Amino acid sequence: MTDQRLKRLGLAIAAPVLALFAAFLITSLVLAIAGDSVTGVWGQILSLPEARGMTNIVNSATVYYLSGVAVAIGFRMNLFNIGVDGQYRVASFVAAVVAGEAFLPGYLNTILALVAAMAVGALWAGIAGLLRVTRGVSEVISTIMLNSIATALVAYLLRKAAVDNPGSNITATKPVPEGSRIPGFTLFPGAPNEVYGFLFLAFGVGVAYWVVINKTRFGFDLRATGLSESAAVASGIRVKKMIFISMLLSGAVAGLVGMPILLGEAYAYGSTFQSGLGFAGIAIALLGRNHPIGIAFGALLFAYLDEQSNPLQILQNVSPDIVRITQGTIVLTVVIAYEVVRRYGVRLEQRQVAAALGAGPEGRGAGGDRKEVAS
Repeated sequence: MTDQRLKRLGLAIAAPVLALFAAFLITSLVLAIAGDSVTGVWGQILSLPEARGMTNIVNSATVYYLSGVAVAIGFRMNLFNIGVDGQYRVASFVAAVVAGEAFLPGYLNTILALVAAMAVGALWAGIAGLLRVTRGVSEVISTIMLNSIATALVAYLLRKAAVDNPGSNITATKPVPEGSRIPGFTLFPGAPNEVYGFLFLAFGVGVAYWVVINKTRFGFDLRATGLSESAAVASGIRVKKMIFISMLLSGAVAGLVGMPILLGEAYAYGSTFQSGLGFAGIAIALLGRNHPIGIAFGALLFAYLDEQSNPLQILQNVSPDIVRITQGTIVLTVVIAYEVVRRYGVRLEQRQVAAALGAGPEGRGAGGDRKEVAS
């Protein structure tokens, strides 16, 4: 039993390692063709970041992690929620407006903003879920369209809700009161910046995700429906209800994606609020195989690559977009690597079963004949 677990662990590790190695080779080939220094670029990317950079990596990974979990909820249901980017934008804007109005004192106002963000994110994702279960509209198409609508809607509403900000060209909402902000903390000695206090809430989201998916009846029904919708129907699971609830949950977590930035750094939603976080979550969920620990490693990897790409233009005269090539290559190679490893694992299990039945590779056909006769 121990050997089987070790083999499974080895196969699970082999896929991402293979994908990273392939991404390394492909990126190196691109650099060589472009005439850039392969060793110089990788020397910079693989160097140890300073304390400030380490803090930036943890902060970015916190945001990426929430995005990855939001996408993973849909993936476990065999749903492709491509709309996390739009969902967190709408949710962040509403949360900023709610927090800026300070309807409640102190951290009660913070909780209200978080609830508002989750509710709006769930509502925006629920539109795609409702279209899927009532009209059969693919969630891929509807969520992509909702992303565009969300961008335009937030831009329009931002001009209505913006307040005067003397000396700045940034259009932004009212600032979050100081008593409602989530304070950071110093994790790396000597760092001039702080790690988001939201890190602990993100950790809680990961734990809740694992418990719900693996330890509850709802999680079992969700996974069963994702594996085989017809089998789920035959076992009495209300598939349409599961699809709709899964989209709501995915959207609710997506609503939290912008909260570390809003409540821990920016303190307002403005025209410069970070975008593109939802699309990164898709890659991170794929890389992490929808597992909370795997998603954490994927988030740290993407955050690390982002941080290390910043000085490439200055130190190596190479565009930091080379890191985008690396990240995109990781996404493509990880899908191929997981399929290769999966097929190898299936063959390995077939050999083990054949050996347990007393039939070697050459006698597999004879073993099959004996099984048919016995049946």
